Amino acid sequence: MSEQALKELGDAIAAKLGGDVLTVEVKLGQLMVTVKRAAILTALTTLRDDPAFSFEQLTDVTAVDYPERIERFEVIYQLLSYKHNRRMRVKLTTDEDTPVPSAVSVYSAANWFERETWDLFGVFFDNHPDLRRILTDYGFEGHPFRKDFPLTGYVEVRYDEDQKRVVYEPVRLTQDFRSFDFLSPWEGMTNVMLPGDEKAALQDGSKTP
Repeated sequence: MSEQALKELGDAIAAKLGGDVLTVEVKLGQLMVTVKRAAILTALTTLRDDPAFSFEQLTDVTAVDYPERIERFEVIYQLLSYKHNRRMRVKLTTDEDTPVPSAVSVYSAANWFERETWDLFGVFFDNHPDLRRILTDYGFEGHPFRKDFPLTGYVEVRYDEDQKRVVYEPVRLTQDFRSFDFLSPWEGMTNVMLPGDEKAALQDGSKTP
């Protein structure tokens, strides 16, 4: 669709949903409509059932984490219309504690998508029929796609030969943290003798220092 056609579609959606729409924008050739969190089910139902829109398929639900914001998460719904051969995104915002209404009653495909978003970001979906982790292990702590989740995680998994089972242990780094001077040129180290340099000196025919 052309950018003008996308703008016209966005205007039509805004007119239909009224005050439930917060923003309408076209970016990178995609229509994005941000709605109020409490109105997400109304918005999705209208976009699915209204013949002018006919977004019959929910292709994904995911989130983006912006820790500096009061409502740090943007929850994003990717919609596809087979009838009109077009796509769009619906967005809303929420924080760590405020649940988002589950879209399973509108799109059954939302079931696993919302479980994944809960697992990786910690966004809670209210009235979800089976909201539990889907990618991480039982007893996993935290939500690994949050920006403040440590890159090393909290625990590591290994198979213990003595216990004959998988065990979880606190993460242990294989080497200490060290400070490296990346600003000094290599030439600055020519007057420093490192272990093994004496072999190079012998090969050159020079005397060992």
